[in-house]
Amino acid sequence: MLPRRPPFYSASMRRDLPYALSGLALGLLLLGNAALAPDAAPLHAIDVALVVVMAAALAACRRYPAPALVVVSAAMLALHVRVHPGASAAFPVLGAVYVAAWRGHRTTAALASLVFLGGFLAHDISVAPAGRPGQQIVERTSLLLGWFVAANVAGLVGRQRRAYLEQVEQRAVEAERTREEVALRRAGEERLRIARDLHDSLTHNISVIKVQAGIAVHLARKRGEEPSAALLAIQEASAAAMRELRATLGALRSPSDGDWVGLARVGELAERTRAAGVPVQVTVTGQPRELPGEVDQAGYRVVQEALTNVARHAGPATAQIHVEYAPAQLTVSVTDDGRAAPVGSPTPGVGLRGMRERVTGLGGTLDAAARDDGGFGVRATFPLDGPA
Repeated sequence: MLPRRPPFYSASMRRDLPYALSGLALGLLLLGNAALAPDAAPLHAIDVALVVVMAAALAACRRYPAPALVVVSAAMLALHVRVHPGASAAFPVLGAVYVAAWRGHRTTAALASLVFLGGFLAHDISVAPAGRPGQQIVERTSLLLGWFVAANVAGLVGRQRRAYLEQVEQRAVEAERTREEVALRRAGEERLRIARDLHDSLTHNISVIKVQAGIAVHLARKRGEEPSAALLAIQEASAAAMRELRATLGALRSPSDGDWVGLARVGELAERTRAAGVPVQVTVTGQPRELPGEVDQAGYRVVQEALTNVARHAGPATAQIHVEYAPAQLTVSVTDDGRAAPVGSPTPGVGLRGMRERVTGLGGTLDAAARDDGGFGVRATFPLDGPA
């Protein structure tokens, strides 16, 4: 059995390794370039140590961009003062500046750039030979200035692009989740519509057939006659049809386990709304208990639609969800302190009409209107037979 990797050898450290190797290779090239210069000074152990420190700091720049930038800048300035590697001493600093700006440390990246350029220029001026050194110093400083501006701008652009891509991805996830919820809601509404149609069109007629057949059987036996086989078959078939119809209506009115939603999941709905940027508070009064499936789902859908309207139309707002369990009724309300209605919407929205139809179809009432103290409020009341 192979030994387990040490805990310090993590995926994060593996991602840092290319930074360290790149810094080490670049530092060795700088030392080689300085050693081959005509007026090269002898190299010492401290010069190699500066390169190692720079490489180690580059390895940490992804996780600790600001401290790493400071260390890299100091090490490269010291190396420039000691062995004069030229403008190439700025390369490790440029990389650290880019990473710092990309990670959001804009001020640190800009200040480090200015400090390094100032130190680099001051040293060049102090060691410049007599004659006409000004033009060469100006050209090299201008070149370095352009490089550092480019590194800062590239880091900022990279950060903005990353933020944009993350936002697009988040919106895509939200849109997909919204589409799924809309599809589930529409499927549930279609099941309820079919159930109502079946109930209205078939239940009454089958009940009449069953009752009439039962009366005929009862009258026949009361007269001492044996009911005909056809009459008994009608009575039995109508009873079986009623049982099957009730089962079918129950299946249509009760969603499958995979898409079941109820007031027990209001907390999850509130969390998703908070993640979308709308603060939500949830309060429950009374003793929560098992509710009829249609009422439980309708209460959840009222909260869902109301929170959707808050997120879309209320602007910066805080929403409050209140669920009240009473012996004979259930009350669900959602209020907010944002704009009372979407601008340019003189008529109620489709979602509001759908909420009202869902609630009134269960014998309840729904009130939705602007509040006197600002914002909008939705209140749905469902009658209950009593504690389940």
